[in-house]
Amino acid sequence: MIEHSEKSNDLKVRLAQFMGRHIYPHEGLYAQQREAASPRFAPLPLVEELKQLARAEGLWNLFVPPQFVEFSPVAGLSNFDYAPLAEMMGRVLWSAEVFNCNAPDSGNMEVLMKYASTAQQDQWLKPLLDGEIRSSYAMTEPQVASSDATNIELRIERDAEQWVLNGRKWFITGAMNSSTRIFIVMGKSDPDNADRHKQQTQVLVPADTPGLTLVRPLTTLGYDDAPLGHAEVLFDNVRVPLDHVLLGAGRGFEIAQGRLGPGRMHHCMRLVGAAQRSLELACQRAEERSTFGRKLSQHQSVREDIARSFAEIEMARLLVLKTCRKMDEVGAQAARDMIAACKTSVPVMVQTIIDRCMQIHGAGGLSSDYFMAEAFNYARWCRLADGPDQVHLMALGKQVISRYADDPD
Repeated sequence: MIEHSEKSNDLKVRLAQFMGRHIYPHEGLYAQQREAASPRFAPLPLVEELKQLARAEGLWNLFVPPQFVEFSPVAGLSNFDYAPLAEMMGRVLWSAEVFNCNAPDSGNMEVLMKYASTAQQDQWLKPLLDGEIRSSYAMTEPQVASSDATNIELRIERDAEQWVLNGRKWFITGAMNSSTRIFIVMGKSDPDNADRHKQQTQVLVPADTPGLTLVRPLTTLGYDDAPLGHAEVLFDNVRVPLDHVLLGAGRGFEIAQGRLGPGRMHHCMRLVGAAQRSLELACQRAEERSTFGRKLSQHQSVREDIARSFAEIEMARLLVLKTCRKMDEVGAQAARDMIAACKTSVPVMVQTIIDRCMQIHGAGGLSSDYFMAEAFNYARWCRLADGPDQVHLMALGKQVISRYADDPD
């Protein structure tokens, strides 16, 4: 039997009530404000208003894990206890920001909690925790296969008391948002180091630093994901002080590994919520529409799609929870096998579920009248975000083989 803590259950009830009062009724208004926004990637008044309500009701920074509870006394939840809350946020894709639990900021805040100096935390972590600013994590590059992080080419070179950055990044989530004030940038500072995993460094680059240029917004399957946005970013002789380095020179790969594990799971948690809502909408649609003299819900093919989707959602949810439990018990690094299993299974499973539910909605399923098309896009790009499936499958396969190959049974 799955039992979450009393704190998690209490927050789940309060979160559901908040969603019912303030999120679901305003999905149409959100869409209107997003389309009318000028500039395109400006914060929306609705979200800013709801953020204040969420904070006043104690539904704020819920992602913060127990070891960093001093940064958010409201939360301090384990991965296992946070999972049902993130799942609920996944039912409305933009809602996570209302609770200051959205990517990439939640992952960036964890980086700053784990690896930043006190001065760096005062300057950047505090306003992020307060929801006053947004942030970006700049890792992926267009000219190399960034699935192998050691391929990263952006140069980070020391010049006296400054780091100088030169290179190009793309699909940098949050970069277009006009509230983004800080970039965490991974680049190569020691390309000749014999240890490929110590060639990289991560530095903090304020968004207004000369030489940092937003080249263009990018789309995923036609969605620009405003007001968050993904961008191509150019770093042309960008200079920051030496004290803007995170953890230390040559430790960028270490930071990346520490950041991406929880982030991958947060995506999976939200995707389960997106799939669950899609299923519920499909069931309602099947009862409302009739073809060939009977309701859609009475057709065998529709019932089979509903049944498969129900079973797959249950499997995805259980896999997420089992992975979260292992992360809580042994840490993300030791749970990397389960994280990889989740990362490679849940997004593609959810993509298939949403596709079925879109089909039951007919042409409407492709439209913005329902949230499913955008949720499908989210599931699809999650198969590339935080590392493509193929890399995780390769690593997981290696782990599994080494675990059982010498087993006499």
